[in-house]
Amino acid sequence: MLVPVSWLKEYVDITVPVEALAERMTVAGMEVAHIYYYGLPQQFVEGVRQPVSDHLVWDREKIVLGAIREVKPHPNADRLVIAMVDYGGAELEQTVTGAPNLFEYKGIGPLASPLWTGFALEGAEVWDGHSEELKRMILKEKPLRGIPNKCMVCSAKELGLSEEHEGIIIMHEDPGFPPGTPLQDVLGDIVLEVELTPNLARAYSILGIAREVAALLDQPLREPSYDFVAAGASIDGTAAIEIRTPELNPRFTFTLLRDTIVKPSPEWLQRRLQLVGQRPINNIVDVTNYIMFEIGQPLHAYDYDKLVERAGGKTPTIITRLPEAGETLETLDGTKRNLDAHNILVCDTAGVIGLGGIMGGADTEISDATRTVLLEAAAWNFINIRRSMQTQGMRTEAGVRFSRGVHPSWALRGSSRGIELMRQTGGGQVAQGVIDAYPLQPELVVVQLPLTEIRRISGVDFTLEQSATMLMRGGFTVQIHADSLSVGVPDTRMDIGTGIVGQADLIEEICRIYGYGNIANTIIADAMPPQRSNPSLTLEEATRDLLVALGFQEIINYRLTAPEREAALVPPTAESSLPAQPYVELANPISPDKAVMRKSLLTNIVETAALNSRYQKRQLLFEIGNIYLKREGELLPDEPRRLSLLITGVREAATWQVKEATNYDFYDLKGMVESLLSGLHVDRVTFERGQHTTFHPGRSALLRVNGVALGTFGELHPLVTARFDLTAAPVLLAEFDLDALLEFARAMYPTAPLPITPPVLQDIALIVPAQTSAADVERVIVKAGGDLLKDVRLFDVYEGDPIPEGFKSLAYSLTYQTDEKTLTDREVAKVQEKIVKLTGFELGAKLRS
Repeated sequence: MLVPVSWLKEYVDITVPVEALAERMTVAGMEVAHIYYYGLPQQFVEGVRQPVSDHLVWDREKIVLGAIREVKPHPNADRLVIAMVDYGGAELEQTVTGAPNLFEYKGIGPLASPLWTGFALEGAEVWDGHSEELKRMILKEKPLRGIPNKCMVCSAKELGLSEEHEGIIIMHEDPGFPPGTPLQDVLGDIVLEVELTPNLARAYSILGIAREVAALLDQPLREPSYDFVAAGASIDGTAAIEIRTPELNPRFTFTLLRDTIVKPSPEWLQRRLQLVGQRPINNIVDVTNYIMFEIGQPLHAYDYDKLVERAGGKTPTIITRLPEAGETLETLDGTKRNLDAHNILVCDTAGVIGLGGIMGGADTEISDATRTVLLEAAAWNFINIRRSMQTQGMRTEAGVRFSRGVHPSWALRGSSRGIELMRQTGGGQVAQGVIDAYPLQPELVVVQLPLTEIRRISGVDFTLEQSATMLMRGGFTVQIHADSLSVGVPDTRMDIGTGIVGQADLIEEICRIYGYGNIANTIIADAMPPQRSNPSLTLEEATRDLLVALGFQEIINYRLTAPEREAALVPPTAESSLPAQPYVELANPISPDKAVMRKSLLTNIVETAALNSRYQKRQLLFEIGNIYLKREGELLPDEPRRLSLLITGVREAATWQVKEATNYDFYDLKGMVESLLSGLHVDRVTFERGQHTTFHPGRSALLRVNGVALGTFGELHPLVTARFDLTAAPVLLAEFDLDALLEFARAMYPTAPLPITPPVLQDIALIVPAQTSAADVERVIVKAGGDLLKDVRLFDVYEGDPIPEGFKSLAYSLTYQTDEKTLTDREVAKVQEKIVKLTGFELGAKLRS
């Protein structure tokens, strides 16, 4: 939100430099992201980002307020005129200009009322208004078509106020300063860009910011007048209001202005709207925007005669309701919108005329022909407005404020101030009275605040009087009791809760106004609580460290998904291997692709890899997170932790040493899984053929530890990789039950000294039935090898001639060793023979010759 300091000063005295104010506001929760200087010298504040390259300081001697007294024709050019400018000097200064907004005054002689503008004298530095790039220039004397010219009447672009260069700045109203006054004193300003979080609904207006500044600086707040001059006939009988859903529309009011004229707004009003980023339109529309930015109450103006015409000449009845099936609305932005069932509407007896709290309809908008204005000020349910903006894809300044929360009591203040400004800017007569439908009035919130709680939570030894003073600075009403405060919450503070929550909110306000920087750092006075470790978290972090050391990069994905997204990992005609439990569904999903809680991490990691594949050929990713499994008859689901891994792309890039790059394959992933298990000191690990439908049949494995299945890893099914356009290289994937895996991790594990005798290395090749798993063969080899066998590693699998059909050859590298002595070939041969006999007995294996 943009906050012009000149506008802010209308409501509160600023007793510190603007830069110091920005720092105070930021510390108090209203972060000042930028400070924009218009014509004034720039200061720097630590931690506040400020534009530097486009900052122009107006020289107080050379850029002044000028009064154009006469506009003469140029004798040698039809597209130029000569402006005679009073700049406070002894004589008028002539300047040649092509500003089109001066041509209507050409040749009519001395002006009855001067045109006020920014006037740059010779030697002044301004922006080059004719350059498309940001370019400074110094004014020098230069004849233009034979007429001497050394000064310039300035456009907004040349002074750095905006990009407008269609004409010069013209102020028809007397600015209250004599000609020659430094322009800094007239148009110079500082604008704060404040980044407001949703809980700061009270600060979404200039008055709201002023209220916060008044509390921080301990200055009185000057609210604008809410009185209006009502000299017209009564408003009774001119309109009716019917509220059908009070919980969505607790208040709706009307005021009426007759015989007004729609015309450009006064320059002071246009200037303020421009400073907050709004484009002036006309006095009626501008006033609705001005009030919204001034006090935070959005307004909407209707052409009353159009409403009467829609009602067939009868008294219009305005109805707020939910839409009927098939209803549509064309909003002021020219968009025809299909309405959702929850959109609160403003209607009349002829149909829909507006989307409540967000935007009005085109059928009743203000035009130049409008003479009677019906001004709406209402209150809306903030949750419903927020939801409607999301589903309709709309974001308006009114909707933003209503979606944060605007108290119904501000409706009448907004309409009163708005209708009076419309009368002042367009003339006419305000009808006596207000039409006010107020079916749902909120209760006054009063919080009991014990002094002991203030001291306990804040850590500061406040007195009741000090606490009460700071709360009253924030607009609260306070009654002091013996050991507590009764605090009445103002209607601007819809964020203050009740009970214990309200107490915490109020103590936060006390500390915020007191100043967080004034609260001393203290050491806890109580005994330190016993320090207990969290083994599960420690092991989870160890898992992360091991994976990072292996070259993986962690990703964190949304827990929300859609059944269709997870079904994308199941090949056509295959049955899903996802858990059978139904999905945990969201009652109010933010989008269709985030409607349920995930049952697997695989979808997220594959989607991430697909997005990254446009930029990275080599990916090693992992995610640790929860899945959500619905429990029958239970409100809350199970939330087990899972670990997912993904590797794809080239193992190493081609170089002068490596002529051809090779891709990762199943055994790379298997090796990384084994390294992870080794780092966690998990033993009794076996691998079996995997059956998961997401994985390539024959290229996946089931991980078991001590007989417990922990998950599957392997190559992604080719039909799935095609669906995600990941066909450039094999995609290796894994998902493990992390909770179960960490149960087998050992914090205490045996270690052994380095061996002192040389190992004996032997190979053995066994012919076994094709369906026999390598894990079973390895189990029997270890069993037969006894204490002398230290390591078993499969290095070859072969099927084909001369191996009989239905059989395969498995070749293992065996390491024998003992610290007692150096083993001889005879001793090793005996163990090898035992291995051959036992594998033959248990598995039907034969030694391959």
